[in-house]
Order: sequence, then structure tokens, then C-alpha cells
Amino acid sequence: MNELSPQEEKNFHDESAPLLRKVIAKRMLESKITAPHFYLTISVDMQRIIDLRARFNADGKRKISFNDIFIKAIALTLEKHPECNVSYIDEKIRYYHTVDISLAVSIEGGLLVPVIRNCEKKSVFEINEEATVLIEKARNRKLRPREGMGGCFTLSNLGMFDIEEFIAILNPPQAMILAVGAISEVPVVVDGNIVIGKRMKMTLSSDHRAVDGAMSAVFLNDLKKILEDPDAHIK
Repeated sequence: MNELSPQEEKNFHDESAPLLRKVIAKRMLESKITAPHFYLTISVDMQRIIDLRARFNADGKRKISFNDIFIKAIALTLEKHPECNVSYIDEKIRYYHTVDISLAVSIEGGLLVPVIRNCEKKSVFEINEEATVLIEKARNRKLRPREGMGGCFTLSNLGMFDIEEFIAILNPPQAMILAVGAISEVPVVVDGNIVIGKRMKMTLSSDHRAVDGAMSAVFLNDLKKILEDPDAHIK
């Protein structure tokens, strides 16, 4: 190691990483090294989801988030594709009979992933109520161990930070994580004409030990179909 001059040493200081950051670093390194990741990105027309959310919130009694709707849409898609509702543990593929979705929540010093359970059986309103409580617990560091363990799929959304798209590292031992970007106004071609559309990019990271490229591609396309025609699916 090269020695630093006294002036150079003044430019930084060392600080022990907090426990949460150490745990995150260990898990993400393990995931990146041991799980053969592959990535698929798709663009979604979000106008109908925007309209649906506005209707959900029209009475002013609640505040349904895009994440609440995404969680329900993911649950419906996993129900349709049970081969994707899996994890890879000890060289075995574990299949889940319920859809328990982890939601990445940023907190000071790191992130936590509270789990909303049995999402396939819950309405968007029920998911919203449960997620609101769990997010508040996570941000106040009052999440109980069981409330952050056992999910089968993770949703990570950085759209609120105007991030257009990103790639997420798998949350072990889960086989899939969905990275969601911002909804943007972009020029699109409709019937040969250029119009302004509302588009959002989603990137699915998958563990190739548990699922193949075609399986993930079909899953992602079916999720897109639900998001682009939510009135037929989401309640």
C-alpha cells in the first residue's frame, strides 16, 4: 500500500460501518458472487395505471401508491407463473404456494425489506394498509424479524428519485427482483403518428439456477400486459 502524505490524510477519515450496512454488504456480495444473474428490461405504457391510481385516490380517504399497485400486479403474474415463484436453496428449487413480496425501503444507513404476505388474496387497498404500517416500522427501525423475512420476490422502486432505469442485485435466496424506474413523458409512435406517452422501464433480475431466460421473459411480458390493462385485472 502506498503511504499518504499528511496533507493527503486530511482529505478523508475512516469510520466503522454500521451493523446494518455490514449485513447488507455481506448479503449482496454473497448474492452477486454465488447467483448467476441475468437481466431483462421492458418499457410499459403507464397511462392506465396513472388513471387507475387517480380513481383509487379520488375520495381523498387514502393514498394508494404506485408500489401498492405494482405489488398486486406482481402477485397476479406470479400466480399465473408458479414456476417463477421460487427460490434456490442448497441446490434445490423451493416452490412457494403463497405470494409474499418484499419491498425495498430506504432508511438511514441502509435499507430494509418488509414483506407483504399473501398478496394474491389481498386487494390493492389491503396491500396499501399493510405496506403503510410496515414501511413506517422499517423507517423507525421497529420492524420485527419475521416482518422482514421469508419473501419470495422483491420490488425495488427508485422512480421517486427520477431514476429512469437500474439493475438490482437479487435478495437471496429469492430468484427474482424487479427494479422500477420513473414514469417519463416520451415521444412514442401510435398508428404512424408521434404522440407524447407516459412510459416506465422495468428491469427484472433473475437467478439462472432457478429460472431461465424464456421463463423470465414471459413473466415480464405478462406483468406488462396487466399494467397496461389494469381494469381487467386489478381490484
